[in-house]
This record gives sequence, structure tokens and C-alpha cells, in this order.
Amino acid sequence: MFYLLEVEDFVRVEPKHFGLPTKEAIEKQLNESYVNSVSKEFGYVLSIVSVDYIEDGVIIPGDGAAYYKSKFNMVVWRPELHELVYGTITDITNFGAFMQIGPAQGMIHISQTMDDYVSLSKTGTLSGKSSRRNLAKDDDCVARIVAISYKGEMPKIGLTMRQPGLGKVEWLEEDKKKKVLVEKKASKKTEKGAKGKK
Repeated sequence: MFYLLEVEDFVRVEPKHFGLPTKEAIEKQLNESYVNSVSKEFGYVLSIVSVDYIEDGVIIPGDGAAYYKSKFNMVVWRPELHELVYGTITDITNFGAFMQIGPAQGMIHISQTMDDYVSLSKTGTLSGKSSRRNLAKDDDCVARIVAISYKGEMPKIGLTMRQPGLGKVEWLEEDKKKKVLVEKKASKKTEKGAKGKK
């Protein structure tokens, strides 16, 4: 989920930015320090929006940088457990599929791709045995985040598509059409039954 965060922090401005006006130097340093970084606290930092407050700087002996207590706003994307996400399949493997969700990649284990027995076909797609549904690279899908781990350099995000309303967008459209047909048939039977009783 995307968030606009207000952060208060001591910004360490490196000497290479000393010739600039203070606000500009802090903005440059924030962009270098935060943008494109990932942490458990913030998630994926996408952009510094504004620097709203700056106190006088302090230089600590033995460190050539200046420190400014500042308040700034940034846009972040933070994966949330149980969040529904829309994305595109970027890779198919023998153990599942990888899906691009926002600035991150999530992994869908082969057992979580569909409610069916699934195997990797010779064409490089994941195929359901009885449903005959296929999942391939570049397919647009809706999934749910079921696991998040911040161990290691990049977070690992586990996804599932085995719940109602989840899966490849084409499958969802097919299911919707089938449901409409079933409802039409049911309403016709109800109408015939009501006419027969008169």
C-alpha cells in the first residue's frame, strides 16, 4: 500500500553539499540516503516530497558532516499482510511464479497459483490439470499477500491466488460471466415455477 509519511529525523549532510542553500542540500542528501532504499520501518521509499522544517545545523567533532534536525514528507510503498495486490507475472519457474507488485516482486508458490493440481508445461506455463487454466509470463493477476520477511537484503513477499476473487484477470472475468449465466437460469426457473402455480 502507498503511504505519504511525515518523518522527523537528524539528516547527516555530507560536505559535498555544503555550497548549496541549506534546504536544497538537505533535499539532495535525503534523496541520496532514502530514495530507492528498503527497510522494515518505512518499506520501499519512492520519493521525497517536501522538506517542511529545518533546525540549525550541528557539526560533531571528528565527523566532517553537518546534522540538521528536519521534518520531511516521503512517499513509500509498504506491503501489508492480507493486502490485495494487482500485478504482472514476470517469471515462471518449476516451483511457482514471480509477480511484480508496485516496486517489489512477490512469489506465488506453485501450490498457491490456482485451486487445482498444477504443473510446469513444456511451453513454460503453469497448467491446471482439471481446469485447463494456464498461467504465463506477462499475465495480469490479482493476489493476496500472505507472508512478508525482511531477512536479507530485499524483503521476501509470499502471495496466494487460491481464494475466491483472486487469480489471473481473464479467469476472474470468465468466473463472472459463468455466475451471471447461472443467475439468469435460476431466475428463469423461478419465473416458470411462479407461472405454473397460477
